[in-house]
Amino acid sequence: MDRPARILLRLATIAVLLFIYAPLALVIVYAFNRSGTSAWPPAGLTLNWFADAAANTGLRQALLTSIAAALGATSIALVLGTLASLAVARHRFFGRETISFVVIFPIALPGIVTGMALSTTFATTDLPLGLFAIIVGHATFSIVLVYNNVIARLRRAARSLEEASSDLGADSWQTFRYITFPTIRTALLAGGLLAFALSFDEVIVTLFTAGGLKTLPIWIFESFRLARQVSLVNVAGLVAILLSVIPVYIASRLTQDTGGVTGAKG
Repeated sequence: MDRPARILLRLATIAVLLFIYAPLALVIVYAFNRSGTSAWPPAGLTLNWFADAAANTGLRQALLTSIAAALGATSIALVLGTLASLAVARHRFFGRETISFVVIFPIALPGIVTGMALSTTFATTDLPLGLFAIIVGHATFSIVLVYNNVIARLRRAARSLEEASSDLGADSWQTFRYITFPTIRTALLAGGLLAFALSFDEVIVTLFTAGGLKTLPIWIFESFRLARQVSLVNVAGLVAILLSVIPVYIASRLTQDTGGVTGAKG
């Protein structure tokens, strides 16, 4: 490739990165803005808003609710996603490919459709909206991330080790514990981190299932829409960015050399 083409590609890459990350950079900068507003240029830098955010009961409770919901959804996704991937990758049965499609399909649905369906289901069954409903709603699409990561790893792993374990007298649990689990554990961790990040910042499905409960994204949305507590909204946005970016980065590092996937369509 000649020099002008390389320069053009670099400029295009920089433009794309700026297009994606410049708005996030502004949120980070405004979180430290002394004036407490979203105005450029910043009047100065301060850490005072972080102390105010930590002292804000509503913000603190919303953060804890988001973490609890993400942990619950991730736990369900790890169990069900792993079981589904083992069934599809290690067994042959009628409708196997259909099962794979059905598991992946929820993440392709519009969030508003998923939220409406879940809200209707909970109303029909007289189950209350709230934390449990949020966890169930988030788990429906978080399962996909665990499933995709684990099944990719299983398809790359030779079945001969598992067959040898069975031939040597190990039962199914022993084979899973000593052979299968060590093979898929980094894929499980990557899938769990991605599921946590996706659940933590989900808004649309949460609006339909939360009832009167507020998660961090809902708190940010309502405060931003009403232009209230702008300084705290920027701090909350920074926290949300960190709790989403860090798990995704770790997951990408875990899967980049092992054939795992880091998204629903990988």
